[in-house]
Amino acid sequence: MPDTTGAAGLTVGQVAARLDVTVRALHHWDEIGLVRPSLRTAGGYRLYTAADLERLHRVVVYREIGLGLDRIRAVLDDPATDVPAALRAQRAQVADRVERLQRLGAGLDRMIEAHERGLPLTVEEQAGIFGPDWDPEGPAKARARYGDTAQWRQYAERAASRTPEEWRAVTAATAALDGDLASAMEAGVAPGTPEADALVERHRAVFAAYFPLTREMQVCLARTYESDPGFAAHYDTIRPGLASWFRRAVDASARAHGIDPATATWR
Repeated sequence: MPDTTGAAGLTVGQVAARLDVTVRALHHWDEIGLVRPSLRTAGGYRLYTAADLERLHRVVVYREIGLGLDRIRAVLDDPATDVPAALRAQRAQVADRVERLQRLGAGLDRMIEAHERGLPLTVEEQAGIFGPDWDPEGPAKARARYGDTAQWRQYAERAASRTPEEWRAVTAATAALDGDLASAMEAGVAPGTPEADALVERHRAVFAAYFPLTREMQVCLARTYESDPGFAAHYDTIRPGLASWFRRAVDASARAHGIDPATATWR
């Protein structure tokens, strides 16, 4: 309860300081008739009495627990208002907000983890999804290499909200594409043909699980698949020479869209 000793005749500014509210709020409550100063000076200035201050204190308490001003007026002035019921209803709303905030907090934790670690999954989940040969340090290495890029931020945003089941779907789509690329190469599909171009487009669609991939970026990525020992070994395990075949297929598709592979940049 507020200390109302000597409270009679307090000015708007004094009341605002005592109750830690704004002068603007006090003026508004006065205008709508929620709490009006009972006294005025000879010069017309508003003055609050001890009773006014007590009512203001109750308004502040109810406002802090989330009641709207109309509801506060009913609680204070309407004898028919069931105050415990009103407070229980407000408590339920607060509980809903708390639950939403907890979900938001969990989402923020996952987003932070995705930005900092690259993959918000446990080591066990990673092994179960990506296979026993998966390097759990891979995402951290990628973070060290690409963490300052826009694409890493896009990837982290996707990774933060993705469930293990969704990661399994991404992994399955990637594996299916790799298998179809190998089958096309074995069947003698030439880069630049409609079948090869369709696989190139499918690669962009599958890769979009990580971040949007432009055609120029795809050219750069295919070049990395061929030149980077780790990527090249992965594709050569699927089918010897697959990385080079895919790079040629991407280059041919890029040319068909007016892009010179020799001058393509990561953009």
